[in-house]
Amino acid sequence: MQDMPSPLRRSVLYVPASNEKALAKCASLDCDAVVFDLEDAVAPEQKVAARERLRDFLAGDGRPGCEIVVRINALAGDWGTEDLLAARAARPDGILLPKIDGPKDILDADAALDEMDAPRALKLWAMIETPRAMLNLGPIVELGQNPAARLACLVAGTNDLAKETGISLSPDRRHMAPFLLQMVMAGRAGNLAVLDGVSNDFRDLDAFGQACLEARAMGFDGKTLIHPAQIGPANAAFAPSRGDVAEARAVVDAFALPENQGRGAISLGGRMVERLHLDMAQTLLARARAIEEREQ
Repeated sequence: MQDMPSPLRRSVLYVPASNEKALAKCASLDCDAVVFDLEDAVAPEQKVAARERLRDFLAGDGRPGCEIVVRINALAGDWGTEDLLAARAARPDGILLPKIDGPKDILDADAALDEMDAPRALKLWAMIETPRAMLNLGPIVELGQNPAARLACLVAGTNDLAKETGISLSPDRRHMAPFLLQMVMAGRAGNLAVLDGVSNDFRDLDAFGQACLEARAMGFDGKTLIHPAQIGPANAAFAPSRGDVAEARAVVDAFALPENQGRGAISLGGRMVERLHLDMAQTLLARARAIEEREQ
């Protein structure tokens, strides 16, 4: 029996809560999820106004139908508690916690949501963007095995990691890649979705498309975006190709044959195919169906 596929998060667009024009546009976009940002994208003097604008927007008719996440300011700071209260009232699907250092940051947010009587369906996402978070990945992702902790997704904060460590964010990201791979490995150990960081040059869509393909090859579920022009390339890169779907269907069909149903491995097209490949094929086909349903 296959686990239910996780929500599609090929393209996850940051939208500044202070930008009224961007808020109004987001419902018409084809991204899988929107992160309404109260943190880095909002200047200090605009924090309170942005919070109120977002609360009114999400209560209105322009609310997008995709997955909705709110990135709050750190709970330990001046704006975090009020952000969390406003976010909980806005009924998002998730709340993104910035600059966490360890599991305590997530548990504190979970406890605060419990005190607010937030539904268990409200999940927590965590930005991995500090050296301490990288060092504490093991304890952090252990929370993914505990439904009571609400943790559902890790988000790579590559800009902050580069700032805090001095690691170069070169176009090929060769110096950052080891840490990105650690996030993916840790996320899988915790049964968490994992999203790649943003690409800052939103005008070079060819380079962006290549970055998405590399992120998919690393194992990321999708990519965080800073501009609507990046949505299409991200959706394409993180979707199974026709060839992928055909190959997966061939694996499923082969194992469904009466003579193969009790076998752990079979020969298909000149190669050995095991039950683990069947699991992978079924997961891919479920993802393809979810994308098809979303695009209808």
